Amino acid sequence: MKKRVFGLDLMRAIAIINVVIVHASWMNIFPKYPWIPIIPGVELFFILSGFLIGTILLNTFLNEERFGGKQMARFWKRRWFRTLPNYYLILLFNIIFVYFGIIHEDFSQFNWKFFFFVQNLISEFYGFFWESWSLTIEEWFYLSFPIILFLLNVFLRKKLQKKHIFLANIIIFLCFSLLMRLFIGSKLEINDGFWYDVKIHKVIIYHLDGIALGLLAAYIKHFAPEFWHKSRNITFILGIIICLLMPYMNWNPTDSSTIIFKISMQSLGCFLLLPRFETIKSAPKALTKVVTHISLISYSMYLINLSMVASVITTNVEISGKAEAILWYAVYWIAVVLVSTIIYKFYEKPIMDLRDKI
Repeated sequence: MKKRVFGLDLMRAIAIINVVIVHASWMNIFPKYPWIPIIPGVELFFILSGFLIGTILLNTFLNEERFGGKQMARFWKRRWFRTLPNYYLILLFNIIFVYFGIIHEDFSQFNWKFFFFVQNLISEFYGFFWESWSLTIEEWFYLSFPIILFLLNVFLRKKLQKKHIFLANIIIFLCFSLLMRLFIGSKLEINDGFWYDVKIHKVIIYHLDGIALGLLAAYIKHFAPEFWHKSRNITFILGIIICLLMPYMNWNPTDSSTIIFKISMQSLGCFLLLPRFETIKSAPKALTKVVTHISLISYSMYLINLSMVASVITTNVEISGKAEAILWYAVYWIAVVLVSTIIYKFYEKPIMDLRDKI
């Protein structure tokens, strides 16, 4: 088993804790919610995912004699064993909970598209299993990136080295979503922050560049390891500055500059944090144990915290008084961690073990 890198587990733990805190605010337990917007959780997930999965893809592409159907099928099989079982399980629970009124969501939003990750491919959706938006972005990125890489390799392998072909593919994906936001997204009618979030931030074609930046990080680490190591402190400082400034900048959701560049800036801030996190190899045992556990159950935490926990509480509990609010806030966190741990131990991990055996 490959040794875990504490810094990457810490990065994932920070990301999921941030997401769970933000989603807890939807319960309206406190008049002024205790949340300081520092690092965008989903962007951290995208960067980290791109870095880890990109490392696998890069090594496969460089080390295999050829890159074709067999290599892509192996990559997709491992990816889908990791992501699909949990997704479909929680999708099923969402259908049941909404249908029987356990949570109040817009059941009319549910359709066949959820089974194929196309509910937000080119247009918005909201009001049903909304947190699935980021999973669709990841699935489509990891489906399309190897295909485009294969095509580039077919046509350019006699002209370019493999490393340049891989870099070209990263650049294509970095530019694609930026150009989509420039030529299509900026023409949409956006009235406020909610509709910016729905129509731009949570739509696949406008948000592939964050994961591509993660792959660029994997590329830099592979081909320029000395630069990667030496630059880690300065990039971390720059990344923190960007992450701190982003929530307080005047990003008017109706402005084309916001539509075009906000996602890029959020992703850049998280991208710059990665070299420092990646070089943190260990920590005190107690801290490592907690962080590793949160990292392991983070996927389940992401899937259940909003619809399966926060929405259940808001639909079925009428909270009155500060003491009761604090109690239900604690219940929310305990339920998220406990249920996610159960899902990981008895469902997610056995499937992952089966994947490794197959």
